[in-house]
Amino acid sequence: MSKEKQIYFLDLEDIRTESLVEKYIYTNHELNYYWSNDFSCDFYIELASLGFISISSNVDNKFILLAEMQFDYAVLDFKNLHISKKVKKLLNNADYDFKINNNFEIVLDKIESYHQNSWCEKEYKELLLNLINFKHNNINFKLECFELYKDNILVACEIGYTIGKTYTSLSGYTNKVYKNYGTLQLVLLSKYLENKNYHFWNLGHSSMQYKINLGAQILNRNDFLKRWLISSKK
Repeated sequence: MSKEKQIYFLDLEDIRTESLVEKYIYTNHELNYYWSNDFSCDFYIELASLGFISISSNVDNKFILLAEMQFDYAVLDFKNLHISKKVKKLLNNADYDFKINNNFEIVLDKIESYHQNSWCEKEYKELLLNLINFKHNNINFKLECFELYKDNILVACEIGYTIGKTYTSLSGYTNKVYKNYGTLQLVLLSKYLENKNYHFWNLGHSSMQYKINLGAQILNRNDFLKRWLISSKK
């Protein structure tokens, strides 16, 4: 690995070196970000399987893959799912349509336009599109998207991936005109994952209050990896 501006460069050979990952990445609680110029499907999936969550960034006019080994993770065990009274009412009304892996392109376009300075663009967006039908030789990875419609209008959606018996959220979109439908989409997704016997839902960063409101608990890196490295191999 070479060092550039306090962020280490990673390539495929690095992350396939078990001793390097275990001794210098997992145990390094001073560093969380690593960068690469490799936007291949294999590299992205193998990063994900190790517990990295990867986005993109533009640094000094260079578009890079930015892989994070987080210091802590928001994790939802489905037994802890909290459903507010307002969302329960929407569930009971059932005037919505929840679709799974229906239209990746629309979801990605919505996410890119919704978030200011979106990292879901350029080579990263192309990578996600390539991942839709990509099969890794050894890792049970699948890109997923979830869409919630009301009156044929897309009111909430998200994209993420499954590895083994885990699901990891990447990013999402919600139409703020439709109050509580963004949370409804999360609840429907949680119920779907539970019915499919997933072990847990990795919601990524712990700083957003809606994840705690949903019932997620915060795990430090060590505790997260203990669970992740077992469930992601299933």
